[in-house]
Amino acid sequence: MSNWLQYSGKRVIVSGCHSGIGHATARQLLELGAEVHGLDWKPCNLDLHSFARLDLRDTASIDAAAAGLTGSFDGLFNCAGMPPGPPPIDIMKANYLGPRHLTELLLPQMAQGSGIVSISSNGGMGWPGHLADLLELDQAAGFADGVRWCEAHPDLVGEGYRCSKEAIIVWTMASASRNIKTGIRTNCTMPGAVQTPMLVEIEKVTPSAAIDVVAQPFGRRSSADEQATALLFLNSPQASYINGAALPVDGGFMSAMAIR
Repeated sequence: MSNWLQYSGKRVIVSGCHSGIGHATARQLLELGAEVHGLDWKPCNLDLHSFARLDLRDTASIDAAAAGLTGSFDGLFNCAGMPPGPPPIDIMKANYLGPRHLTELLLPQMAQGSGIVSISSNGGMGWPGHLADLLELDQAAGFADGVRWCEAHPDLVGEGYRCSKEAIIVWTMASASRNIKTGIRTNCTMPGAVQTPMLVEIEKVTPSAAIDVVAQPFGRRSSADEQATALLFLNSPQASYINGAALPVDGGFMSAMAIR
């Protein structure tokens, strides 16, 4: 890979490195010469600098994983997540509350000029209609308070996946203005249909035809590598003035919907 993204010698953290977008992200970072520290529920087959088991539904697991990461870091890639199907509160923990808790623990170790990037989804594109509630959730201090908020708002949480992805977007925007004061940029991506093991799980509860609609107008599902490259760009020095962005990486689906 080209070194234009300037990751050689950089120390970075990737959650969700076992498979899918997280695995592609970690592999691309290794190819660019980064020192990669991986976190996941399942083991990773890459030659990482370090690896720790992580269950984003469990604060003790998150705390232990964060405690094992010492020194200063140049990038945090929140790639771990859970598809629709499990209990909604588990999805909210794995996709939003857990990544938020992990990020807050690691913020003091993020170097000035570093970046934090998370994966949302174009399934979270309805966030403007729930902004007031999602800002309230963002203000719920800590993991436990966030769980209580979710339990008190079952209609908004719904099946969990949509709400978790909307929450990631709003949290990204809200935390970006806070984190930049210490020189840390914060962004997220909004993938469309991505051919990963997670999509296989999604297809168990969502008709393939509905997923293929999301692959329009491009006409195909994206690869994990195509999503990973966008994440690497957002956390790279080349994106030094991009902050608080929710970047669609969906082959034009959201833009096509907007002009219908």
